[in-house]
Amino acid sequence: MNKIFHMLLIASSLTSAASFASDSCNDPIDKWQPQENLQKKLEIKGWKVNRIKIDDGCYEAKGLDTLGNRFEAIFLPASLSISKLEIEFNAQGSAEDYLDKNANTY
Repeated sequence: MNKIFHMLLIASSLTSAASFASDSCNDPIDKWQPQENLQKKLEIKGWKVNRIKIDDGCYEAKGLDTLGNRFEAIFLPASLSISKLEIEFNAQGSAEDYLDKNANTY
């Protein structure tokens, strides 16, 4: 139950930020980075990418994180900045894995 609460907490906070970012997925196509750059960026983090596609002017990536949790993320194609992240935690995963432990606030 606690993991479900944490998942919903992260999803709701990222979704509220993503509502602003969804309007930002209008980068000019000539500024877009190749999808391969996004794939490399995620693989450097240790994530396994199953698919990257274009959706509503953004890159949408799906796969598994380092702990085997399923993720779906939306990225701005010019900067490759994340605008939305959804994680389905398995028994090993926790929302704490995605929080900045060095920050004073969350």
